[in-house]
Amino acid sequence: MVALAAISAKFFSSQVIKYGFVILFNVTMWGCYVNSLKSLSSLQATVTNFATNFLTSGLAGFFLFDESLRYQWFAGALFIVIGVLILSKSSIEKKTRVD
Repeated sequence: MVALAAISAKFFSSQVIKYGFVILFNVTMWGCYVNSLKSLSSLQATVTNFATNFLTSGLAGFFLFDESLRYQWFAGALFIVIGVLILSKSSIEKKTRVD
């Protein structure tokens, strides 16, 4: 969501519309984050939020603004996704052991 705030700020010329979208997307992002804290650990929610914002902003820059992404960015993105998957899997295994 934060990436959408940055993207919307680049697309509109009116300052009022820019700030309105930035506030709207940030409030939405915080709402999603708080809801994720209800079902995930704080570590998982934070890492997932970071990963989503990182990937969304990088890919939006690539596709919408023709920004170049080096192979190191894709390698880092892959490691981030793998880390999120490992955290998710460990959480699922803990829940099944406890039950």
